[in-house]
Amino acid sequence: MGWDPNERSLLSQVEDGIVDSGHSRLSQLGYKQELKRDLSVFSNFAFSFSIISVITGITTLYNSGLTNGGPLVMVYGWLIAGGFSMLVGLSMAEICSSYPTSGGLYYWSAQLAGKSWAPFASWMTGCMCGGAKEFNIVGQWAVTASIDFSLAQMIQVIILLSTGGAHGGGYEASKYVVIAFHGGILLIHAILNSLPISVLSFFGQLAAAWNIAGVFVLMLLIPLVATERASAKFVFTHFNNDSAEGIQSKPYIFLLGLLMSQYTLTGYDASAHMTEETKNADVNGPRGIISAIGISVLVGWGYIIGITFAVTDIPRLLSRTNDAGGYAIAEVFYQAFKSRYGSGVGGIICLGVVAVAIFFCGMSSVTSNSRMAYAFSRDGAMPFSYFWHKVNSQEVPLNAVWLSAVISFCMALTSLGSLVAFQAMVSIAVIGLYIAYALPIFFRVTLARKSFIPGPFNLGHFGILVGWVAVLWVATISVLFSLPVAYPITKETLNYTPVAVGGLLFLTVFSWIVSARHWFKGPITNIDK
Repeated sequence: MGWDPNERSLLSQVEDGIVDSGHSRLSQLGYKQELKRDLSVFSNFAFSFSIISVITGITTLYNSGLTNGGPLVMVYGWLIAGGFSMLVGLSMAEICSSYPTSGGLYYWSAQLAGKSWAPFASWMTGCMCGGAKEFNIVGQWAVTASIDFSLAQMIQVIILLSTGGAHGGGYEASKYVVIAFHGGILLIHAILNSLPISVLSFFGQLAAAWNIAGVFVLMLLIPLVATERASAKFVFTHFNNDSAEGIQSKPYIFLLGLLMSQYTLTGYDASAHMTEETKNADVNGPRGIISAIGISVLVGWGYIIGITFAVTDIPRLLSRTNDAGGYAIAEVFYQAFKSRYGSGVGGIICLGVVAVAIFFCGMSSVTSNSRMAYAFSRDGAMPFSYFWHKVNSQEVPLNAVWLSAVISFCMALTSLGSLVAFQAMVSIAVIGLYIAYALPIFFRVTLARKSFIPGPFNLGHFGILVGWVAVLWVATISVLFSLPVAYPITKETLNYTPVAVGGLLFLTVFSWIVSARHWFKGPITNIDK
């Protein structure tokens, strides 16, 4: 669907600055402006940047990076994953410019797949972000559950170190205490997301500033404080294959090491989900996606290099007998200050900086989830859609906010039974999200290759090439996410991700054949154009 050439009066008002271009485009796509359009391009960027949150992803996944290849893989793997993620983001930004709606990925697929394939394409894309048409939203809820669970675990480590550490009789919270932390965090996030978008915009900008400042402070402070520092040769060339569990192949270890970077560099579709609240969204939505990825890649690389200069003993950092109970970066921070000042308090404060960043990351994730749930329910794709689609007097989808928080908490409850099961669920969500990123791009370069009408931001003649590279990269990382991470393979070490993804894909197609094809017609407009 392109710009309607017959709507001259509306277009002239856009050109004169009387009507917001995003508002105009939303109207042409058949939707009412129900959410308050108050976000600047920086605010839009801030939501995606805060969800990517390199300080969150790298800190919580640093153990994985050290285990699978160590410094060399983290430093160069980050650039590889970052470069390909930018290509995915560029393709998404081009589509976002043409279709700036909160529905984002699943709406794009419906438009690009053509009228006959639109319902199925939309259903599958929504699925590949989380489960049957709701695959998209369920995947996002799982990501939120993971982010806030990471914060709960960080709080546990902070308490452990503050009470003496694992060697000094420190308090190690039980799994029930951790899940209680998780519930409290989600409660606060739901309350914050119940506030007007102007307030959330402020917190989003604060989150972006905190993430950038936090990265620069920590990447400089930690190696400067540490009494022992690694050499540049170690940071840029050392390949660690001593910690990989039963794996001897260096190329295989290198591929597994890419997962730290790729897990972190996700969530930038938030800029698309916030477009109905962003001024001139057909331009600023794409800018939000691209700038969030680009700045994240740059500051994340600096953070990896800075922290790795304080790494001198990888086995000790990964050992569960260290003061931080095996949490590598926490041990790096704690020992850096303890070795110089005789106390690790400074390191604990640095962990607090990371904890605040994770908190903002979770807050922004709930925001994105609620807007996606709002868009889904607007199209009648969720049970009790009318209820979840409601907005309050401050133009906030309040019911969708609390639904997102409650379901994210329920998903984290699986960690009480099996932490492996919870981690598998999160892996499924990440794979699902990236496949959902790729599906509309795939439709753009195949079914809509000649019919796609670009918006103000477009890649010109490079759109097809960039799109194909993006699709092939997503196919590659989907395989990487499914590889065994330890040998020999047992029920404890088995990577359940491919089994679970295959099962969900089967359920998605099965639900379409049995039920959804009879009633789901794809995105539904709510104004008479």
